[in-house]
Amino acid sequence: MIDKVAWVRVENGRILSTRSRGKDVYYIPGGKRESGESDVQTLLREVEEELAVSILPATVAFLGTYEAQAHGHPDGVVVRMSCYTGDYRGDLAADSEIEEVVWLSHADRGRVSPVDQVIFDDLNASGLLM
Repeated sequence: MIDKVAWVRVENGRILSTRSRGKDVYYIPGGKRESGESDVQTLLREVEEELAVSILPATVAFLGTYEAQAHGHPDGVVVRMSCYTGDYRGDLAADSEIEEVVWLSHADRGRVSPVDQVIFDDLNASGLLM
């Protein structure tokens, strides 16, 4: 089980996604927690590292937890993503290992990891993602 925390940011019916150097799919921003970190601490750190913006802690809200086969791992390795929404301060920019920042629609679901596809479908069903 790969345990991750992710920031779900939807604007104008599109979701913020990133592609790391050397990867062939897009991922919702976030990552693995470091020892002793809470979900929110992980979220704030990962987003600042990847996108050079600061999530405003008072605006963070739990969206849901999603599981699916981990992309690029052997069958049976599952990723569990605890997803949060939240407002941010700053200008989004690729930083650290991130090579590309994009806004994707539901039609782009084939370009993202399996767990992100589950999230895309959920957001689409709720009318948030075009």
